[in-house]
Amino acid sequence: MRIPLGPYGLGTAPLAGLFAPVSEEEAERALAAAWEAGIRYFDTAPHYGTGLAEERLGRFLRGLPGDAAGEAVVSTKVGRVLVPGQGEEEGFPGRTGYVRVRDYSRDGVLRSLDDSLTRTGLDRFDLVFIHDPDDHWEQAAGEAYPALAELRDQGVVGAIGAGMNQAEMLTRFVRETDLDAVLVAGRYTLLDRSAARELLPECERRGVAVVAGGVFNSGVLTGGTTYDYDAAPPAVLERARELGRICASYGVPLPSAALRFPHRHPAVTTVLIGARSAEEVREDLDLAATPVPGELWKELDPAD
Repeated sequence: MRIPLGPYGLGTAPLAGLFAPVSEEEAERALAAAWEAGIRYFDTAPHYGTGLAEERLGRFLRGLPGDAAGEAVVSTKVGRVLVPGQGEEEGFPGRTGYVRVRDYSRDGVLRSLDDSLTRTGLDRFDLVFIHDPDDHWEQAAGEAYPALAELRDQGVVGAIGAGMNQAEMLTRFVRETDLDAVLVAGRYTLLDRSAARELLPECERRGVAVVAGGVFNSGVLTGGTTYDYDAAPPAVLERARELGRICASYGVPLPSAALRFPHRHPAVTTVLIGARSAEEVREDLDLAATPVPGELWKELDPAD
């Protein structure tokens, strides 16, 4: 992967009001806190707040002094085109006036990127992911991927990839196309290690960078009760509590282990943190800096 992402990046879905609204001021302070802490990789998407995440990230980058914005590495996504209308909030309450339309066609990719450039005010993206093509393999692989590969060859975008909440189709993308990166959300965590079976080894063999997202599994690994964007089943809650008890016996917060866990695999380049405020950004980065002893990893690893 040619793009320097760094060990940690900031995912912007929470700043667009995932689950609950976030004010413009709160979002700007969170972005500033990430920048001040040295984070330079920012991941966004049209889906997040129907364009709100892209707008807020763009305003922040344009407001940086001098040429500082040139240090930023930005990824966005294609697959959902925004059109005027009243639709479902899809996890982002308070943002109205647009409808998400799934479109993995060549024209849809070009339109989506053009709209994203307008919202962010950027002149190019360093990395573009095909976003959640779970039920759209044929069009995503047959149209979206070739369109992005052509844009990459032309230098219009820096690198291309696919981002999903599952490992199986990402593995197929890695095997059947020429991606630079994948973003796997929630599938390489302390609770769900399914990406380790095939996806991560395949990425390591082929030199495909892995961005790990959703490392808290929507909050259950921070003491919450949400798992994969829904109420956590009792068995998942109990396993998370068990992991927390094991971590506490070593004096390590469970979220620290959750943030550091993905970097144990050599294929993982970057872990995305998702924060709703400057305080959460600083707290997550402090947690990520907490050492985790090897003996704790042995206890956290499931028995074969």
